[in-house]
Amino acid sequence: MKFNNDYLKVMSQHPFYIRFIFLFFLTGSLQLKAQEITPDDSFTFDLCLPNATANRAFEKVMIGLVHASTHYQYAFKSSFYIGAGVHYSYFAINEFRLQPKVYGGIHSGAAFFKTGHEKFWSERFGTDIGLRVGWVRSYVNSDALAAQNISPQIREGLYLEPNISFILTSDVNQSFRLTIGYPFYGYPFSPGLIGAEGDLGYDPAEFQRNSSFLSAGFGYTYYFNGKKSTALED
Repeated sequence: MKFNNDYLKVMSQHPFYIRFIFLFFLTGSLQLKAQEITPDDSFTFDLCLPNATANRAFEKVMIGLVHASTHYQYAFKSSFYIGAGVHYSYFAINEFRLQPKVYGGIHSGAAFFKTGHEKFWSERFGTDIGLRVGWVRSYVNSDALAAQNISPQIREGLYLEPNISFILTSDVNQSFRLTIGYPFYGYPFSPGLIGAEGDLGYDPAEFQRNSSFLSAGFGYTYYFNGKKSTALED
């Protein structure tokens, strides 16, 4: 993931992410009783940090602040699963990259189905490799759009996200995970979408690419009564 001075300036105003990362590693360092786990039905919440990748304008002009999702899934004995959930992301406009400055951001919400493979390879460690497919609707707000009486701008399209999670068990019904995803939104980004003037020196051909970003963060999973776990002897 790329970080620049403007990105770090914004992140310094959002210390929650630093605390969340510290909490994850603190939890993972605890000595936990061994479990033999066969997952069944579960509920997961993820909180990630997005980093725009679709085109240079999206990368430079927008700063990803949050990518959150929650979903339910049911795993079969084969370790393959199906599930469904909802997702939210927010990208703030980097006003330091625009002259005149523009303030605002893009709120996006999606509903999705998912499928994949979740398996525990030891008493403590497992993986979840999946694909989410759904529909996204985005609301673009900025002072430049408001001045033109066209705020919010609404865009929608297909939502796809391949993802992988590395799972660390906590107890008989809980686990924490490091999750990495690459969402695609079925609409392109251009400076005009946020009310900026012109192409800002970027190649207009790039504005035809669908929006996408790399997302990385942490999650929590609760396994319901369908989870079959037995403590191993020390």
